Amino acid sequence: MELPEHLRRQFAYDAWANREVLATLSASARPTARPLQLLAHILSAERLWLERIRKQPQSLPVWPDFTLEQCEAQIAELARLWGEYLSQLSDAELSEKVTYKNSKGEPWTSTVEDILTHVVLHSAYHRGQIATQVRAGGEQPAYTDFIHAARQGLVE
Repeated sequence: MELPEHLRRQFAYDAWANREVLATLSASARPTARPLQLLAHILSAERLWLERIRKQPQSLPVWPDFTLEQCEAQIAELARLWGEYLSQLSDAELSEKVTYKNSKGEPWTSTVEDILTHVVLHSAYHRGQIATQVRAGGEQPAYTDFIHAARQGLVE
């Protein structure tokens, strides 16, 4: 499998996992604010990195205050936007450099490949935090392991 195809599959998993988390938070009998804040951050960061790659201005704060409905809309839109971007991504573009300033205002340069890898791992990291928060609240978190999605044929 070529790297662009591998990344497309990783982002399909990411969108699925975000939808699973949203479904769990939506069904929660005892919702707390922190899991929703973390999901909103995941979605905002995913958009921010796409905007950096495309050399577009940042459209959302890094820690937005989203409702469940806004998260649902963001998940759908991000799946579409990343799908469009990744469907046109070539091997050569993976090594292109992207220069940006982080949330502290520090200048950095990263390759597209490193950014795409970061986006998927960053999201998984925060979904783990959400799972911990949900479990601490006495509820069952979403089962978002990649291998589960792959075994079930949920990522193509």
